[in-house]
Amino acid sequence: MIGPARPSLLAPHPSLCMAARSEHFTIEASCPGERLDVFLREKFPAVSRGAMQRLIEQGHIRVNGQTVKPTHKPRAGEKIEVHFPEPRSAAAQPEAIPLDILFEDQSLLVVNKPAGLVVHPAAGHEEHTLVNALLHHCRGSLSGIGGVARPGIVHRLDKETSGCLVVAKNDETHLALSRQFADRQVEKIYHALVCGELARAAGEIHAAIARHPTHRKRMAVRDDSDGRTAHTSWRVLEKLPHATLVEARIHTGRTHQIRVHFQHLGHPVVGDTTYGATKNQRLEKLANYAAPRVLLHAKELAFIHPRTQKPLKFSAPLPDDFKRALQLLRVKKRL
Repeated sequence: MIGPARPSLLAPHPSLCMAARSEHFTIEASCPGERLDVFLREKFPAVSRGAMQRLIEQGHIRVNGQTVKPTHKPRAGEKIEVHFPEPRSAAAQPEAIPLDILFEDQSLLVVNKPAGLVVHPAAGHEEHTLVNALLHHCRGSLSGIGGVARPGIVHRLDKETSGCLVVAKNDETHLALSRQFADRQVEKIYHALVCGELARAAGEIHAAIARHPTHRKRMAVRDDSDGRTAHTSWRVLEKLPHATLVEARIHTGRTHQIRVHFQHLGHPVVGDTTYGATKNQRLEKLANYAAPRVLLHAKELAFIHPRTQKPLKFSAPLPDDFKRALQLLRVKKRL
């Protein structure tokens, strides 16, 4: 997820054709300090930056009718043509994986993703993903904007994170939901068990996040030009021995946002050995408890239905392993 698109810079072509998945527009203001792939990522928040780079490199995006590089600097008056090719049918294959469906209609579905399930195919996880399950359940009725590897996927949850996730069945729904995510109109509430006892009952975290400068598979709080604005608000739900149950509301959608922000506070998520190995080792020694995974759960998700324009709100119950962790620590609290 990214910040809102900047419509003031763009003049949409009146003949926009959603069915053909093509769009034409003219740049109204130069962006000398910005790359074309970054610029278009904000225009099309449903498409990852990597996918946008591939579209540019493959010639599906042209500037004044010419192919360019992803590093091209957008200039006023340039005419941009974007074409989203039809997703190939040979990538992810349908698999009969059970789904916990909280809501479904002809436009979208909301699932309660279990911990351990990868959302979409990637290196090392080509099969047995949520996408494989969706292809079987929806029988091909999924949006194609996410590309061949991510049909229907509007947003993601980490492999070990459980809870609410919305999936789009067509391109119109996908684009409309992506705009709501980009414009920060979607309410996302998580429950997390974090290491240690927080000093306050509630708080706000404003700390920009970017890729870690040396560990490229990790994210980090960064105050340099690479950092992207990130905002998390939280409140304590329950104090436990050497740990705290918190409710976290994310107002932006950066990769690993909650995990990185609570590490920044000095209270990493229980079970998170990527961002909190030392604190988790201490918790295991003090409470005699080792978490089976990152104890982070997408508890609530609320948005406006793109077709009916009605507000929808969903809640997913805590999974059994999360509840067992709370029960174990509550017993220790009474001792």
